[in-house]
Amino acid sequence: MESSIADSGLHTDITAQISTGLNNRSLVFVGLMGAGKSCIGRMVAKTLDLPFVDADREIEEAAGCSVADIFRLYGEDAFRDGEERVIARLLEGDQVVLATGGGAFIREQTRKLILEKSVSVWLRADLEVLLQRTAGRPHRPLLNSGNPRRILADLIEARYPVYAGADVTFDCGDASKDDTRDGVLVALADAFDENGKLKS
Repeated sequence: MESSIADSGLHTDITAQISTGLNNRSLVFVGLMGAGKSCIGRMVAKTLDLPFVDADREIEEAAGCSVADIFRLYGEDAFRDGEERVIARLLEGDQVVLATGGGAFIREQTRKLILEKSVSVWLRADLEVLLQRTAGRPHRPLLNSGNPRRILADLIEARYPVYAGADVTFDCGDASKDDTRDGVLVALADAFDENGKLKS
């Protein structure tokens, strides 16, 4: 792993601590669109030598069309139903690192599944970071129906109190991808006590 963690010799200790804490459970990233769930999730998965899965891609494969098309043709409720089924299937399977869509953790039953069957990490980012990262991305159906700043601000107000129920919270800023990945790994390792249990 090309990172400060590897350079400092802490790589083995940190990944071993995380592996013990996960205890064969999957690691699930939650948060708003643009927070970096797929990008950082993929990098963390590589570090932990685990498969990476993007829930939205799995949903698209199951449905045979894009997330945007599912929203347009069938509505958000139908999408959330399919999302819940896909996440339930994935969490019943082999251990993975899973990036979820922004609304997955908001749905009560899906959130319950994630909290019961995995370790969850909320990638928290402020409005300006999210705006910058989602600008000009037409595949974000929730941002296609009005002013993106207003929509994201409303989503932050509504969803951040729910995301706060995740097992681990990591604040994303303007750091590089490598530094963000390293920060997530350290936060994950620190989340477990000496017995491998999540600290309260």
